[in-house]
Amino acid sequence: MFLKKIVVCMSLLAISLSGVAQNVYTIYPVPHSQQALGGKVSFTKVVNVVADASIDEVTIARAKDVLTAKGLTVQVGKRANNKVSNVFLGVALKNGVATAMAKKWHMETEVFNKVGKFDKHLLCITSNGGKANVMILGENTDATFCGLASLEQILDNGTKNLACVKIEDYADIQYRGVIEGYYGVPYSAETTKDLFHFMARYKMNSYMYGAKSDPYHSQKWQEAYPDSITPEQKAIGYLSAPMMRDITTTAHNNKVNFIWAIHPGGAFTENKDNNVIGKIMNKFEKMYNLGVRQFGIFVDDIGVPTDSISLALNAKRLTEAQHAVEERWNKTYKTAADTVKPINFVPQLYAYSWFNDTVRHNFFSALSHTPKNVVVYITGAKVWSVPNSHDLEIVSKSFGRSLAWWWNYPCNDNDMSKLFVRDTYTNFADEKWIDNDAKLDATLRGASALIANPMQQGSASRIALFGVGDYAWNHAGFKNEESYQASLQAVVGKGRAKAFDHLSKYLRYYDAEPLQTLISEYKTSNNAAPLMTEMETLMTDCYTFMMMKHSENKSDSLMYADISPWVEKVSDMAYITHQLLAAIETKEAGKPISAALQNKLLALAEGLDDNGKYKFGVLNGMGDDIKLSYISAEPAQKVMRPFISFLADKLKKK
Repeated sequence: MFLKKIVVCMSLLAISLSGVAQNVYTIYPVPHSQQALGGKVSFTKVVNVVADASIDEVTIARAKDVLTAKGLTVQVGKRANNKVSNVFLGVALKNGVATAMAKKWHMETEVFNKVGKFDKHLLCITSNGGKANVMILGENTDATFCGLASLEQILDNGTKNLACVKIEDYADIQYRGVIEGYYGVPYSAETTKDLFHFMARYKMNSYMYGAKSDPYHSQKWQEAYPDSITPEQKAIGYLSAPMMRDITTTAHNNKVNFIWAIHPGGAFTENKDNNVIGKIMNKFEKMYNLGVRQFGIFVDDIGVPTDSISLALNAKRLTEAQHAVEERWNKTYKTAADTVKPINFVPQLYAYSWFNDTVRHNFFSALSHTPKNVVVYITGAKVWSVPNSHDLEIVSKSFGRSLAWWWNYPCNDNDMSKLFVRDTYTNFADEKWIDNDAKLDATLRGASALIANPMQQGSASRIALFGVGDYAWNHAGFKNEESYQASLQAVVGKGRAKAFDHLSKYLRYYDAEPLQTLISEYKTSNNAAPLMTEMETLMTDCYTFMMMKHSENKSDSLMYADISPWVEKVSDMAYITHQLLAAIETKEAGKPISAALQNKLLALAEGLDDNGKYKFGVLNGMGDDIKLSYISAEPAQKVMRPFISFLADKLKKK
């Protein structure tokens, strides 16, 4: 009997240990620990949500949205209801119902003892007579909100016959998200709000707004946003005050820290202006009234101060700004939602390799005297560096604390005609400014924030941003190809994911396989059939995404608007390739084709770079001189475009 007990205990231990590593559910970002508890449960039609006093209204609203989106009816109660499924929401170490349930279910809470980890939470799905009971316990209400993102993805599997599970999770980096800081057309309010919903689902919590072409961020930094804007202004990315308020409201509802940044330029370190912080605070006050609860100060791209007086003044002004924020909003307030989080600062020297070791040390040593809660950004050794521990360590030796990373990825403001919509490492290879062989550090150390500066195409950027969020949450758990495949389902949906995976190989500027091999085989065998089949598949894929234009889903239509110039061009390139192959095959079989058809095909091939439907808007100039101009998308330029020219020449010679 004793031996039997030992065997049973060892079996249970083996199940428990293997459960930590097993993938009970597919969730992104990848959780740090999932453990199968055994058994299956189903949600009742009505679900009772019980939230502790420490859980805020935004988190409760998110729980309701997650459940009702799956066809469930939500009632909010003060205690458990044994007749229905329950969802308990709480904060660890508080005497609430969720904490009591964790004790009742004998759930260990070691996750909350993790040091240097963030948004720590525990999610358990257990059975109450076959009915699903859920407990989400966070280190704070924001962490509990993150747990709801995991529950949302679990419920993508349905509400019946779900595996019982214990998930212990946390983020490796505190602040994760987006910096809208590229040179180009700023995102529309619709795109920005759609990004917030996406970020909430994938546990990204920070969005810094520093649109280079927004005059109220830079040139008109002291002026208020206007109450209304013209259609022409909207087309080049202007925002009105009501639009900004709408954006901040959506951000708050998705627990995204919307950080509005000001760029006062050289005025920040101008000796003669002793009231520059007062002017900045006046603008912050205007933005606070529009719902902003966190601010940034940018002084990038205006020259780097190197003398001791300017360096001291730089640090002094930043310190004064943070103290002014604390004094104005954080000394006395009605609710926590009225407070303002620490300033995010983008300094003049953000790529440290620009200067020698002495200049770098003096610059960041001066900034080390600023308040410890101020978040200071770098881009690494270079402007386009990939996050790595080495660069963070070098700067932190002078700065004395962790740094935030402004990651210029998948930014295309230096390659506007290109899309970066493949996996992370393929995007690195395609972006000429990035180290093409770079790999993400599985043990990244010293980063307080990781925010990515995306493409002008905000909706299409979600593919790369998905990987950024996955990596920022769980460095060691990031697997490039798996994360990419999951991003496609997240962005274009399961039904379109396979088509986009194939199409995206051609949306790249540097297209390669499978086309390169097919062309090589064609030139050897003169058999056009495999190539023609590939072109037919490609045209079908393009049509799939052209239909997104008519989707009632806002995310789909925004995605279509972003990628349509590239999709339209690839579709036409595939058609022209197919028709040229067919015409050549006909002539090689000894059959004539009409001169009109041949001339039409040659004209199509010749005019590929001039068609208006491949063009999209870009901005030229700054401030009041900004104007919209148009350039052509450049997909499949390495292999497919030269091959079309090859086929056109071949047809001429037949």
